[in-house]
Amino acid sequence: MSSKKIITLILILFLMLNISSISFAQSIDELKQNINNHGDKIKKLEEEIKVYEKEIEIVGGQAKTLQSAVQVLDINQKKIGTEIKKTETNIQKTSLTIDSLGGEIGNIEQKISSNEEAIAKILNNMRQSDEETLIESFLINKSLADVFDQYESVTQFQKKVRDQSKELALYKNELSDKKIITEKEKNKLISFKSNLGDQNKILEINKKEKSNLLTTTKNKEEEYKKILAERQAEKERFEKELFEYESQLKKAIDPKSYPSSGKGIFSPPLDNIYITQYFGKTVDAKRLYSSGTHNGIDFRASRGTPIKAVLDGIVKGFGNTDEQKGCYSYGKWILIDHPNGLSTLYAHLDLIKVSAGQTIKTGEVIGYSGQTGYSTGPHLHLTVYASQGIIGIQKYSSSINCKNVSIPIADVKAYLDPMIYFKF
Repeated sequence: MSSKKIITLILILFLMLNISSISFAQSIDELKQNINNHGDKIKKLEEEIKVYEKEIEIVGGQAKTLQSAVQVLDINQKKIGTEIKKTETNIQKTSLTIDSLGGEIGNIEQKISSNEEAIAKILNNMRQSDEETLIESFLINKSLADVFDQYESVTQFQKKVRDQSKELALYKNELSDKKIITEKEKNKLISFKSNLGDQNKILEINKKEKSNLLTTTKNKEEEYKKILAERQAEKERFEKELFEYESQLKKAIDPKSYPSSGKGIFSPPLDNIYITQYFGKTVDAKRLYSSGTHNGIDFRASRGTPIKAVLDGIVKGFGNTDEQKGCYSYGKWILIDHPNGLSTLYAHLDLIKVSAGQTIKTGEVIGYSGQTGYSTGPHLHLTVYASQGIIGIQKYSSSINCKNVSIPIADVKAYLDPMIYFKF
């Protein structure tokens, strides 16, 4: 094989490996620019959501009037609408990322294919060249210098083939990495699409609540005050009934069956933590609860905020006290049993995302915050129990207004201060 032929084959190798990637690179660059543009849009939407969150906090902290209640619902409507836009943009951005990765994968696969094909072709020609003896080469080339040039070219190309083989291995590793990233992006896309469905449901809940509020109050402040007072009275009545009943329960609880304390055992149930009401006999508890004690902690959480499991566990059950008219309690709630002897209750949710018996991982979204049950505004109520002290999820048949709904019933000694298990 002549030196010219070897050089020609080298050029073919370079062309096969590089020319085909030019058009791919151009389209991928365009996709990446589009992805960056979507990222900028998401940042702007996040800033807009923060503004709405602040407005809800300010208005929610004002005196409870019909006007302020409607105003909070209106701001929530705008906030959720913006969150929907953010999720839609995330879906578009993730889809573009998947397309970009697909282009990169196609590019790498083509490089691998061209690389393998070119190397195979050159090696085949080199094999044929190797079969020529020195005398045969001399007779063909008519010059000893040409013979040595040919063998020097072959030696150089052997080095090039070795280098390309190493590069081929790198391409294959890169291909594997890109495929893993693509699968992660596809899972993100599924999650975003699920979130979008949830957010649209919450938007409808908010609209319906505003409509019901204006209908029941007849858009009159005095009617609103009257309804608030009635609900407060019903809520206090049920709390008193439940506290008296649970105080009579005598359930044996082994103190060694659960951790007595441990900062950091629980992961935060929300991305942003702000506690509005602590556990136990606080000043607010004496004012707000007939028992004089608060059986959990309350977190500020505007409507539609994702609620996360604080620890691995299994969903023991869920329910909705609003199913019985006049029962003002937890609203939509979830109870999770954890493997360390603790159980957690999440209440006043707008949307429940789990089913009984489902295995849950720490940080997994189990629902969305709201203001179902008795609630003066959207928030998350979290109760922590010593699991042994829970009698079960059952109806409290002696109740006046809540006899037809099921809730967790526990010995009062089972209620624990959640703060001893959190790091914040």
